[in-house]
Amino acid sequence: MNRQEQLAEIIAGIRRSIPELNGVMVASVDGLSLSHDFPEAEADRVAAMAATTLGLGGRVSEHASLGAMEETVVRGGQGYIVVYSAGDSAALVMSGPSSSNLGLMRIEAKAASAQIDRALR
Repeated sequence: MNRQEQLAEIIAGIRRSIPELNGVMVASVDGLSLSHDFPEAEADRVAAMAATTLGLGGRVSEHASLGAMEETVVRGGQGYIVVYSAGDSAALVMSGPSSSNLGLMRIEAKAASAQIDRALR
């Protein structure tokens, strides 16, 4: 299985576990979409925002002496976008409605982030 297929399978696994999500993406720290199931028209923008969120979250964590940034949660009136660190080269993005189970998202993200990191090495 090549890297693209591995990433697609990781995303599919998350979607099986949390079907109410609006989208899942693996993005590079440079803001490029590596794999996703967002609508194509949104993919580039989501990847760029993920990289920015990952960078800013990392700086906030560092300056607040919180340790390495693990996740950044953005909550709006219509739902969430959560960005998780997935090793040194990628971010995992999950977007869901306001009824999303953040605990389940964290559980899935922890396993998926490790898989993503291994797939990208």
